[in-house]
Amino acid sequence: MSEDGGGRPRVAVFRPDDERIEAAVELLRSLGAEPVADPMLEVEPTGAVPAAAPLVVFTSKTGVELAAEAGWEPGDADLAAIGPTTAAAARDAGWTVAVVPEEYTSAGLVAALEPRVAGERVTVARSDHGSDVLLDGLREAGAEVTETVLYRLARPAAAGDSAELAAAGDLDAAAFTSSLTVDHFLAAAADRGVEEAARAGLGDAVVGAIGPPTAETAADRGVDVDVVPDAASFESLAAAVVDAAGKASTAASGDGPR
Repeated sequence: MSEDGGGRPRVAVFRPDDERIEAAVELLRSLGAEPVADPMLEVEPTGAVPAAAPLVVFTSKTGVELAAEAGWEPGDADLAAIGPTTAAAARDAGWTVAVVPEEYTSAGLVAALEPRVAGERVTVARSDHGSDVLLDGLREAGAEVTETVLYRLARPAAAGDSAELAAAGDLDAAAFTSSLTVDHFLAAAADRGVEEAARAGLGDAVVGAIGPPTAETAADRGVDVDVVPDAASFESLAAAVVDAAGKASTAASGDGPR
């Protein structure tokens, strides 16, 4: 494995180019890694607000913040949030969150909401790349579901530096935070003419996925995943990836237990 001059594993991170990438870089450095900030997602607001319904489901912090910035208020609606980060953003906006699933995925949301949505109108407010698992699951549970697309997720034109590092064998780990980051990484590699080499580079690196859906997407695209943390949060993903990269480096150098 190739590390930076300080002996720290070089870890690619793909969060949007805002405070999230800044926080991710800071966290990785605190864990002893050398971050490679390569934003793979660009948020393009649609200007829409959640359609009125007795139950409104948010699947991201970004969606909550855009709805709040647009002046939307839940009124008498109950709110469901896919995980604690999204729920915290909703509470910061002054809203009450009624449901946070035990498993922070679309399937987890369906399981948490199934008992209460039969015959209910439900609005799912999210990006244009949301999983069908959530809509289909709620409809199968008897809900009347409306989807409101609050924002689109595009690939930034400058994305792809990490793909070139992977292609050159200079990337120790990659922390994928959504299925779309996997797709955008591979697309950026293809645009730069290094897809085959970048795939090979990922094969030699530690690949982390934030949760099972992201891991499944990676596997479907031919990318082997080494690490999926128990908790679907970037903090857990970063810690698990850096730990695995450190162990891989130690094993490769022959300095492990004898």
